[in-house]
Amino acid sequence: MQIFSTFEHSTYLELAITSLVKVGVKKEHILAVPLINRVEERRLFDTLHRADGISLFDKGAAVGTAFSVIGASVGFVLEWGPIYWGLIGAVSGFIIGFIIDYIIFKIVHKRKREVKGKQSEVVLVVECPTELVEKVEEVLWDHLALGVAKVDE
Repeated sequence: MQIFSTFEHSTYLELAITSLVKVGVKKEHILAVPLINRVEERRLFDTLHRADGISLFDKGAAVGTAFSVIGASVGFVLEWGPIYWGLIGAVSGFIIGFIIDYIIFKIVHKRKREVKGKQSEVVLVVECPTELVEKVEEVLWDHLALGVAKVDE
């Protein structure tokens, strides 16, 4: 019988392996495999299927609105009129807001995205006889396994 479990990389994993040996599982029948968790760079634009909660549009829209109001107000005095100057202010304000967000998120923070919450970092595979299955499962759960599964051979 094979039992698979996942753990965070901590002292509880070491204690679980030691307890498994004390229960009667041979060291040769225990396999611990560390996982490399996914870390990826944030994307500049979100898609319909993948969004990270960061938007470069927000500041651009706010600054564009403010600049369009100012441009339209000043446009009553200028030659082209309030409509053209309002549009010019909206476009230039959006570009300025977008550049500010881009600088903040790409250059200042340089954050990498990681999976939030508990991450399974080690997979523990235990091969044991069927009479030890209950004890092995109990030991794994007692030592804070994130998940446990068993497979009959």
